[in-house]
Amino acid sequence: MNKGSLGNTDLRVAANLPFSQACENNKQPILNVLQRELENYTQILEVGSGTGQHSVYFAPNLPGLQWQTSDVTDNHQVIQAWHNAYPAPNLQAPLAFNLRIDSIPKANTGKSYDAVFTANTLHIIAWPLVERLFELVGAALPLDGKLIVYGPFNENGHYTSVSNQQFDLSLRQRDAGSGIRNKEDIIALAKKNQLAFRETYAMPANNQILVFQKITAN
Repeated sequence: MNKGSLGNTDLRVAANLPFSQACENNKQPILNVLQRELENYTQILEVGSGTGQHSVYFAPNLPGLQWQTSDVTDNHQVIQAWHNAYPAPNLQAPLAFNLRIDSIPKANTGKSYDAVFTANTLHIIAWPLVERLFELVGAALPLDGKLIVYGPFNENGHYTSVSNQQFDLSLRQRDAGSGIRNKEDIIALAKKNQLAFRETYAMPANNQILVFQKITAN
């Protein structure tokens, strides 16, 4: 495999980089949804880019989009290492974004974001930070802008699988403020911030993608 190609991760390269198997497992199903939902969008902000694995796979497969990574600064070195190993012309270096203190960062391209994507974040951060994320995104997106969220969610206050119940227990044992969120609470929070719920996509391993769209102009 040549440098810059990432049809399937070259483990000879990935072995020298921090590696998330979950990112590797879910990248293609997520990409299938992004290709459908972001067909006419041009500038996306990824919140919580983590290792950077998602960004190096999604950007070259969404060539009409500028993919802007972001995370707390402690993760930038890892993200940039993945970018260096698998560069793409529409892949932007990570911006500093700490939900506790920062607003939505400005794009390196100088353009406004018309979409925001985040994966496996809402069950990690505390609920007040989930609220802040939706407030910031709701204020930042233009009319018809989209927020796309990937992760596990409860349905009607109940776990959707035994594995999700076990995962939730492990999250709360590690950090009492984390845990799988109720889908209905997320939809209500989005509505409060001018983001209408548009679609649910069932994903592998009892995950979902939730799609929201900005319904009023700023």
